[in-house]
Amino acid sequence: MEMQFSHAEGRVLHGLIEDASGDIVVRLDSAGFIVHASENASELGMDLSSLLLMPHIADLAEAGHGPDVARYVAQVFAGTPQAGWIEFPLRMLDTHEQDGPANPLWYAFSLRQIEDDDGAPQGALGLLRSVQQRHSLEGEINTRALTDPLTGLANRHAFFGQLRRSISAYDEQAMAVLAVDRLRSIFMQYGQRTADEIQWGFAKFLETMTVPGQELAQLDGERFAVLLPGMSIKQARGWAEEVLETFAGLTVTSSKRSPELTASAGLARVEVTVDWTMRQAELGLVMARAGGGMQIGMCGQPPRAVASGAKVELAMEQAVLRAANRRS
Repeated sequence: MEMQFSHAEGRVLHGLIEDASGDIVVRLDSAGFIVHASENASELGMDLSSLLLMPHIADLAEAGHGPDVARYVAQVFAGTPQAGWIEFPLRMLDTHEQDGPANPLWYAFSLRQIEDDDGAPQGALGLLRSVQQRHSLEGEINTRALTDPLTGLANRHAFFGQLRRSISAYDEQAMAVLAVDRLRSIFMQYGQRTADEIQWGFAKFLETMTVPGQELAQLDGERFAVLLPGMSIKQARGWAEEVLETFAGLTVTSSKRSPELTASAGLARVEVTVDWTMRQAELGLVMARAGGGMQIGMCGQPPRAVASGAKVELAMEQAVLRAANRRS
């Protein structure tokens, strides 16, 4: 579709598209409806010649973003000073596609009001500029910030967020903290590469032992955590026993040059706070390891009055001492 511009429009257009190669140019009427678009608008599936009713520029935005775009356009027409650009995910307008909406792409939009040679308002000219690469990069950075680089699992920060949201979501819920026994000794004897391979293998094993709805994450270089929604402590113990027995069976080796691998687990109810739940589960793991490993530890339920601060630390220390004494 060929676009014709007055001299005043041409001056505005020049200011808009200077150094803007590849941007999509649109002209709006005074109500914000698209009346012209540059040829490269076909990249968005925008074929104005096939439309009986012209779309409003806000119709290009994904659901939830249209009102922001409409407000931005209204402010431009009202002469309100603008920051310059508004960003929103663009809804592809392929009128021939009937299989549902396409994935949104992020665009920045800039709009300037235009007047004819006599100074009368004649709508506005705008630019749509792709910012998808930047948004994709930001999304990738955010994903990496919440993902363990070795195993690809959610990391501690992501797990804590999920645990916080889950505390009041179920009437009954448990969590487990699991770790390969004596991993530090394996590292000292066989090196970092072997330790990394064991961590990666244990992560993949735990993925096979969880089902959708059970959140698996890596807390640090040694420990993993699993949220078990809808499970009582008794049910969680049965799940953990199956995990440890299966892992031990899979790692049996007759080679003296390969390390013997076992694992331990600590269990806790998901309740009170994130810190409280994590302390209980990690204390359970400490108790399991203090008992020789290849065990499941659970911290007894102390009074709610010791749910924070120094009293919890004291309770944990006493429990560890009791476990060590039993072992000796």
